[in-house]
Amino acid sequence: LTTQLQNQDPLNPMDNAQVTSQMAQISTVDGISKLNSTLEKLTASSSEAQQLQAAALVGHAVLVEGSRLELVNGQSMGGVELASPADSVKVTIKSASGAVVRELELGPQDAGIAEFVWDGKDASGTAVASDGKYSFTAKAAQGTSTPVTTPLELSVVKSIERTGSVTRLDVGQKDLVSIDNIKQIY
Repeated sequence: LTTQLQNQDPLNPMDNAQVTSQMAQISTVDGISKLNSTLEKLTASSSEAQQLQAAALVGHAVLVEGSRLELVNGQSMGGVELASPADSVKVTIKSASGAVVRELELGPQDAGIAEFVWDGKDASGTAVASDGKYSFTAKAAQGTSTPVTTPLELSVVKSIERTGSVTRLDVGQKDLVSIDNIKQIY
């Protein structure tokens, strides 16, 4: 467009409508270019802000997807994420060898996160578990259907790692987790 305007014959100029249309097109292209530049700056700024937010999580407990349960001083906590409401939710806690240690009935739950606490005791209130590592599974029922359940383990954020524009957290799992995978922060 610029070349056309520069090479225009002064004795036979384009009509005003064509010139105005071409000027508007040049203005639109320039505006889009500036908008792209602004979006690139916002994206870079957002990535830096996410890293600062992640750094503030170091030392905090978080719920992330996983089925580990660690009993410390006779106390442990976990969660279950429900895709839809449930009439009943049951958590089964197992030892490292896979033996059932305790079953907890969480009762009716809304969709979202349902937390549970385990005190290392069996259903009769007798302490049966020593401090250490356990696992759990969760099952939900809504009438005759089975809502999708996702086990959530309580972990402490140990450190953060940034690779390119991706910020990930070390929460003691085999793989690092994205900040987007954190379901709840304590």
